[in-house]
Amino acid sequence: MHLLCTEGEGSFVFNERCYHLAKNDLVVMPNPSRAKNLAATPEMKVEWFAADYKFLQNLLPSNNYSIGGSISLNQDPIIKLTDEQAAIMLADFHRLRDRMDDRHLLFYRELMGSLCLTMMYDIFEPHAQREVTDSHSDRTAYIVKQLMQLLDTGISRTEREVSYYAERLNVSPKYLSATVKRVTGHSVSSYINRATVPILKGFLDDERLSLTQIADRMNFTSLSYFSRYCTKHLRQSPSEYRRSLQPKG
Repeated sequence: MHLLCTEGEGSFVFNERCYHLAKNDLVVMPNPSRAKNLAATPEMKVEWFAADYKFLQNLLPSNNYSIGGSISLNQDPIIKLTDEQAAIMLADFHRLRDRMDDRHLLFYRELMGSLCLTMMYDIFEPHAQREVTDSHSDRTAYIVKQLMQLLDTGISRTEREVSYYAERLNVSPKYLSATVKRVTGHSVSSYINRATVPILKGFLDDERLSLTQIADRMNFTSLSYFSRYCTKHLRQSPSEYRRSLQPKG
Protein backbone atom coordinates (compact mmCIF):
# COMPACT_ATOMS: atom_id res chain seq x y z
CA MET A 1 0.00 0.00 0.00
CA HIS A 2 1.34 3.42 -1.01
CA LEU A 3 -0.58 6.43 0.31
CA LEU A 4 0.32 10.11 -0.15
CA CYS A 5 -1.28 12.79 2.00
CA THR A 6 -2.03 15.86 -0.15
CA GLU A 7 -4.00 17.92 2.37
CA GLY A 8 -4.91 17.90 6.07
CA GLU A 9 -3.65 15.52 8.73
CA GLY A 10 -4.31 12.02 10.00
CA SER A 11 -3.01 9.24 12.20
CA PHE A 12 -2.98 5.46 12.48
CA VAL A 13 -1.55 2.68 14.63
CA PHE A 14 0.92 0.30 12.98
CA ASN A 15 2.81 -2.46 14.80
CA GLU A 16 1.46 -1.10 18.09
CA ARG A 17 2.87 2.39 17.48
CA CYS A 18 0.91 5.53 16.61
CA TYR A 19 1.99 7.55 13.58
CA HIS A 20 0.95 11.03 12.48
CA LEU A 21 0.93 12.12 8.86
CA ALA A 22 0.51 15.48 7.16
CA LYS A 23 0.84 16.99 3.69
CA ASN A 24 3.58 15.42 1.54
CA ASP A 25 3.93 12.41 3.86
CA LEU A 26 4.14 9.12 1.96
CA VAL A 27 3.03 5.95 3.75
CA VAL A 28 4.50 2.69 2.42
CA MET A 29 3.14 -0.45 4.08
CA PRO A 30 4.29 -3.90 2.98
CA ASN A 31 1.68 -5.26 5.43
CA PRO A 32 -1.30 -2.85 5.42
CA SER A 33 -3.46 -5.32 7.35
CA ARG A 34 -1.46 -4.36 10.42
CA ALA A 35 -2.75 -0.78 10.34
CA LYS A 36 -5.65 0.13 12.66
CA ASN A 37 -7.29 3.03 14.49
CA LEU A 38 -7.25 5.22 11.38
CA ALA A 39 -8.27 8.85 12.01
CA ALA A 40 -8.34 11.97 9.84
CA THR A 41 -9.23 15.63 9.98
CA PRO A 42 -12.24 16.65 7.83
CA GLU A 43 -10.00 18.39 5.28
CA MET A 44 -7.61 15.46 4.86
CA LYS A 45 -7.11 14.22 1.27
CA VAL A 46 -4.96 11.34 0.07
CA GLU A 47 -4.05 9.53 -3.12
CA TRP A 48 -3.03 5.90 -3.01
CA PHE A 49 -1.90 2.91 -5.01
CA ALA A 50 -1.85 -0.75 -3.96
CA ALA A 51 -0.37 -3.80 -5.65
CA ASP A 52 0.53 -7.37 -4.80
CA TYR A 53 3.68 -7.48 -2.67
CA LYS A 54 5.25 -10.42 -4.52
CA PHE A 55 4.57 -8.82 -7.89
CA LEU A 56 6.42 -5.66 -6.84
CA GLN A 57 9.31 -7.49 -5.21
CA ASN A 58 9.84 -9.71 -8.25
CA LEU A 59 10.43 -6.61 -10.38
CA LEU A 60 13.64 -5.84 -8.49
CA PRO A 61 17.00 -7.68 -8.35
CA SER A 62 17.61 -9.47 -5.07
CA ASN A 63 20.73 -7.48 -4.19
CA ASN A 64 18.95 -4.19 -4.76
CA TYR A 65 18.50 -1.58 -2.07
CA SER A 66 14.92 -2.83 -1.77
CA ILE A 67 15.79 -6.15 -0.16
CA GLY A 68 16.31 -4.45 3.19
CA GLY A 69 13.79 -1.69 2.67
CA SER A 70 10.93 -3.46 4.40
CA ILE A 71 12.99 -3.55 7.61
CA SER A 72 12.85 0.19 8.19
CA LEU A 73 9.39 0.55 6.64
CA ASN A 74 7.99 -1.88 9.21
CA GLN A 75 9.62 0.22 11.92
CA ASP A 76 8.48 3.54 10.42
CA PRO A 77 6.24 3.44 7.31
CA ILE A 78 6.20 7.23 6.80
CA ILE A 79 8.59 8.94 4.36
CA LYS A 80 8.52 12.73 4.32
CA LEU A 81 8.68 14.14 0.79
CA THR A 82 9.58 17.55 -0.56
CA ASP A 83 7.07 19.35 -2.79
CA GLU A 84 9.01 18.17 -5.83
CA GLN A 85 9.15 14.55 -4.65
CA ALA A 86 5.43 14.60 -3.83
CA ALA A 87 4.64 15.88 -7.33
CA ILE A 88 6.71 13.06 -8.85
CA MET A 89 4.91 10.49 -6.70
CA LEU A 90 1.50 11.83 -7.72
CA ALA A 91 2.51 11.64 -11.37
CA ASP A 92 3.55 7.99 -10.85
CA PHE A 93 0.18 7.20 -9.23
CA HIS A 94 -1.73 8.88 -12.05
CA ARG A 95 0.22 7.07 -14.78
CA LEU A 96 -0.56 3.74 -13.12
CA ARG A 97 -4.21 4.65 -12.67
CA ASP A 98 -4.55 5.78 -16.28
CA ARG A 99 -3.23 2.46 -17.63
CA MET A 100 -4.92 0.01 -15.25
CA ASP A 101 -7.88 -0.53 -17.59
CA ASP A 102 -5.69 -1.44 -20.58
CA ARG A 103 -5.95 -5.15 -19.85
CA HIS A 104 -6.60 -5.88 -23.52
CA LEU A 105 -2.97 -5.07 -24.34
CA LEU A 106 -0.76 -8.04 -25.13
CA PHE A 107 2.01 -6.80 -22.82
CA TYR A 108 -0.23 -5.40 -20.08
CA ARG A 109 1.62 -7.12 -17.24
CA GLU A 110 5.00 -5.90 -18.50
CA LEU A 111 3.63 -2.38 -18.99
CA MET A 112 2.27 -2.18 -15.45
CA GLY A 113 5.47 -3.71 -14.14
CA SER A 114 7.60 -1.01 -15.75
CA LEU A 115 5.36 1.74 -14.32
CA CYS A 116 5.50 0.14 -10.86
CA LEU A 117 9.27 -0.12 -11.12
CA THR A 118 9.52 3.60 -11.91
CA MET A 119 7.37 4.36 -8.87
CA MET A 120 9.52 2.21 -6.59
CA TYR A 121 12.76 3.84 -7.71
CA ASP A 122 11.15 7.23 -7.12
CA ILE A 123 10.42 6.05 -3.57
CA PHE A 124 13.98 4.79 -3.04
CA GLU A 125 15.49 8.27 -3.28
CA PRO A 126 13.68 9.94 -0.33
CA HIS A 127 13.75 6.66 1.59
CA ALA A 128 17.52 6.39 1.20
CA GLN A 129 17.89 9.99 2.35
CA ARG A 130 15.87 9.14 5.45
CA GLU A 131 18.04 6.11 6.17
CA VAL A 132 21.21 8.23 6.14
CA THR A 133 19.93 10.25 9.07
CA ASP A 134 18.17 7.44 10.94
CA SER A 135 20.01 5.14 13.33
CA HIS A 136 18.54 1.70 14.02
CA SER A 137 20.76 0.50 16.84
CA ASP A 138 18.52 -2.04 18.54
CA ARG A 139 19.60 -5.66 18.36
CA THR A 140 16.63 -6.89 16.32
CA ALA A 141 17.24 -4.45 13.45
CA TYR A 142 20.96 -5.22 13.61
CA ILE A 143 20.36 -8.98 13.29
CA VAL A 144 18.09 -8.52 10.27
CA LYS A 145 20.53 -6.19 8.52
CA GLN A 146 23.35 -8.65 9.14
CA LEU A 147 21.24 -11.36 7.51
CA MET A 148 20.69 -9.15 4.46
CA GLN A 149 24.42 -8.48 4.21
CA LEU A 150 25.11 -12.21 4.28
CA LEU A 151 22.60 -12.82 1.51
CA ASP A 152 24.14 -10.02 -0.56
CA THR A 153 27.36 -12.06 -0.75
CA GLY A 154 25.60 -14.75 -2.82
CA ILE A 155 26.09 -17.40 -0.15
CA SER A 156 22.57 -18.72 -0.75
CA ARG A 157 23.92 -20.36 -3.91
CA THR A 158 24.92 -23.26 -1.67
CA GLU A 159 23.40 -22.43 1.75
CA ARG A 160 19.61 -22.26 1.97
CA GLU A 161 18.89 -23.55 5.47
CA VAL A 162 17.78 -21.12 8.18
CA SER A 163 20.02 -22.93 10.67
CA TYR A 164 23.14 -21.97 8.68
CA TYR A 165 22.36 -18.26 8.90
CA ALA A 166 21.41 -18.51 12.56
CA GLU A 167 24.79 -20.10 13.30
CA ARG A 168 26.63 -17.40 11.33
CA LEU A 169 24.79 -14.72 13.34
CA ASN A 170 25.30 -16.51 16.69
CA VAL A 171 21.58 -16.87 17.43
CA SER A 172 19.16 -19.78 17.45
CA PRO A 173 17.08 -20.57 14.35
CA LYS A 174 13.94 -19.89 16.39
CA TYR A 175 15.19 -16.46 17.46
CA LEU A 176 16.28 -15.53 13.93
CA SER A 177 12.94 -16.62 12.43
CA ALA A 178 10.90 -14.75 15.05
CA THR A 179 13.03 -11.61 14.76
CA VAL A 180 12.91 -11.41 10.97
CA LYS A 181 9.16 -12.05 10.97
CA ARG A 182 8.55 -9.37 13.61
CA VAL A 183 10.76 -6.72 11.98
CA THR A 184 9.93 -7.29 8.29
CA GLY A 185 6.68 -9.23 8.31
CA HIS A 186 8.26 -11.97 6.17
CA SER A 187 10.06 -15.23 6.84
CA VAL A 188 13.80 -15.91 6.71
CA SER A 189 13.19 -18.48 3.99
CA SER A 190 11.45 -15.92 1.79
CA TYR A 191 14.55 -13.72 1.86
CA ILE A 192 16.85 -16.68 1.25
CA ASN A 193 14.81 -17.75 -1.76
CA ARG A 194 14.59 -14.20 -3.06
CA ALA A 195 18.39 -14.03 -3.06
CA THR A 196 18.71 -17.50 -4.61
CA VAL A 197 16.33 -17.22 -7.57
CA PRO A 198 18.47 -14.73 -9.58
CA ILE A 199 21.50 -17.01 -9.07
CA LEU A 200 19.45 -19.97 -10.26
CA LYS A 201 18.25 -18.05 -13.34
CA GLY A 202 21.80 -16.99 -14.13
CA PHE A 203 22.96 -20.61 -14.23
CA LEU A 204 19.95 -21.74 -16.29
CA ASP A 205 20.61 -18.93 -18.77
CA ASP A 206 24.08 -20.36 -19.37
CA GLU A 207 23.51 -23.13 -21.93
CA ARG A 208 27.04 -24.42 -21.41
CA LEU A 209 25.96 -25.84 -18.05
CA SER A 210 23.96 -29.05 -17.82
CA LEU A 211 21.19 -29.33 -15.25
CA THR A 212 23.32 -31.80 -13.29
CA GLN A 213 26.20 -29.32 -13.18
CA ILE A 214 23.88 -26.56 -11.95
CA ALA A 215 22.44 -28.81 -9.26
CA ASP A 216 25.98 -29.65 -8.10
CA ARG A 217 27.11 -26.01 -8.10
CA MET A 218 24.09 -25.02 -6.03
CA ASN A 219 24.60 -27.89 -3.60
CA PHE A 220 21.27 -29.62 -4.21
CA THR A 221 21.31 -33.16 -2.84
CA SER A 222 19.65 -34.60 -5.95
CA LEU A 223 18.53 -33.62 -9.43
CA SER A 224 14.91 -34.28 -8.46
CA TYR A 225 15.16 -31.88 -5.49
CA PHE A 226 16.71 -29.29 -7.79
CA SER A 227 13.83 -29.73 -10.24
CA ARG A 228 11.24 -29.35 -7.46
CA TYR A 229 12.92 -26.16 -6.24
CA CYS A 230 12.83 -24.69 -9.75
CA THR A 231 9.20 -25.63 -10.23
CA LYS A 232 8.24 -24.04 -6.92
CA HIS A 233 10.12 -20.77 -7.36
CA LEU A 234 10.12 -20.32 -11.15
CA ARG A 235 6.74 -21.99 -11.73
CA GLN A 236 8.50 -24.05 -14.38
CA SER A 237 10.74 -27.08 -14.40
CA PRO A 238 14.40 -26.41 -15.32
CA SER A 239 13.82 -27.80 -18.82
CA GLU A 240 10.66 -25.74 -19.31
CA TYR A 241 12.45 -22.60 -18.19
CA ARG A 242 15.26 -23.20 -20.68
CA ARG A 243 12.78 -23.84 -23.49
CA SER A 244 11.06 -20.56 -22.67
CA LEU A 245 14.34 -18.78 -23.45
CA GLN A 246 14.44 -20.11 -26.98
CA PRO A 247 13.29 -17.79 -29.81
CA LYS A 248 9.74 -18.54 -30.92
CA GLY A 249 9.28 -19.72 -34.50
